[in-house]
Amino acid sequence: MFKLAEETAADWWEVEALYDLCFAPGREALSSYRLRDGVDPVAGLSLVARDGEGILAAAIRYWPVRLEPLWVSRTAARLATSCEEAAELPPEPTREAPDPTTFKVALLLGPVAVHPTHQGEGLGAYLIRESLMRAHALGWPRVMLVGDAPYYSRFGFEKLTDVEMPPPTNPDRVLGYELTEGAWDGVTGRVVRWSAS
Repeated sequence: MFKLAEETAADWWEVEALYDLCFAPGREALSSYRLRDGVDPVAGLSLVARDGEGILAAAIRYWPVRLEPLWVSRTAARLATSCEEAAELPPEPTREAPDPTTFKVALLLGPVAVHPTHQGEGLGAYLIRESLMRAHALGWPRVMLVGDAPYYSRFGFEKLTDVEMPPPTNPDRVLGYELTEGAWDGVTGRVVRWSAS
């Protein structure tokens, strides 16, 4: 029997040790970690599962991210280039003033890990399903992750074709899940680090 609880500050290093055990060295060099730098995991969604003896068996974390419309990224690139280089860029389409609501929010799921002694028991699937239900209850509209489509498709995740993770990320591994119907409809852009502003 496992006991599920929200991760606390006291769990942090034990969870980090579990991730080190379950993932390859250098995991923190992945692009998704750049989105987590200096950002707190989402309270209420980062969960730990402990066995009957209180030993950590599995953990899952969620992080807030924003999706920046691609035209914002292109405008920033244009401003950073020299006049000569800017002249070679295609013209920006005419638009009205930016609407702050064009910056969409999402949850970035991961990492999720199960201790090797408990793998194959369905604990990872349980954490994913439970946390998705909690995210829905908290009012988050959408979730994304970088992972294997054959595994995550059983939870309802689908490939996001118009969402760009920071490089180097294989675009075939960028997956999304709607917590509210139509939450990914028309959402395009570049995933950027969370900012309250």
